[in-house]
Amino acid sequence: MARLDGKVAIVSGAAQGLGEAYARALAENGASVVAFDVQASIAEVAASIAADTGQRVEGVVADVSLKEDCQRIVNDTVANFGGFDILINNAGTWKETPVDSSWEQTVADWDFIMDTNLKGVLMLSRLAVPKLRERGGGDIVNISTYYVLPARSNGTNQAHTDLYNASKWALNGFTDAWAKSLAKDNIRVNGQCMGATDTPMLRGLFDDNQLPPDMAAVVMQPADIAQQMIDLINDGRSGENIGAWVGYPIELPPTPAAHRLVSG
Repeated sequence: MARLDGKVAIVSGAAQGLGEAYARALAENGASVVAFDVQASIAEVAASIAADTGQRVEGVVADVSLKEDCQRIVNDTVANFGGFDILINNAGTWKETPVDSSWEQTVADWDFIMDTNLKGVLMLSRLAVPKLRERGGGDIVNISTYYVLPARSNGTNQAHTDLYNASKWALNGFTDAWAKSLAKDNIRVNGQCMGATDTPMLRGLFDDNQLPPDMAAVVMQPADIAQQMIDLINDGRSGENIGAWVGYPIELPPTPAAHRLVSG
């Protein structure tokens, strides 16, 4: 399997859960990593990954929803590492957003979710593209959800999470358009779309952050999803939503026909 020696990666939302697993997997495969998050614990997380892997891993406090922070992350990465090759758009947020909530609450919820899940992806990626071109290409991976793929179980696109659902469906537009537009620059763009994974976001849905025993027995693990991301980057494909479902092997599927690259 190809390693990522000499590559530099940026991972958003990397202080815990999937983001931490992505940063660790990239470092384990030879990449240097800039890991950022709104949580101050990112410094400790990055130091732990660096100590365990022997790779250069920098932890930075930054908010992907803020233009100035996105600019700072990209500019500082170029200044400190000479450039970068991989962008993992992992940072995301979730909350219940009932359709019958008040007008004021709906607008506030829109800003809360979309600023991170969509605007942040747009800003960070737009800033990254010229830098990836300078490196002769690279990879952008947008972290989505299995909601955007053909359902294999009940419970997808739940009615009380319309804004979260909309934010992830909107990522399809970015992934599709960017993959087509940036192919000439050797920049590959994909989505990674997983079901129930043992993360703080999922645990936060339950009392005392404890998964129900039946779920805990089958839920996917962040390290396995992160390995799928590594396999995806090494594979070199572009313009796909790569799914991972509870109860199914976590692996890359055969490349679909061109007209089904993003929709699944």
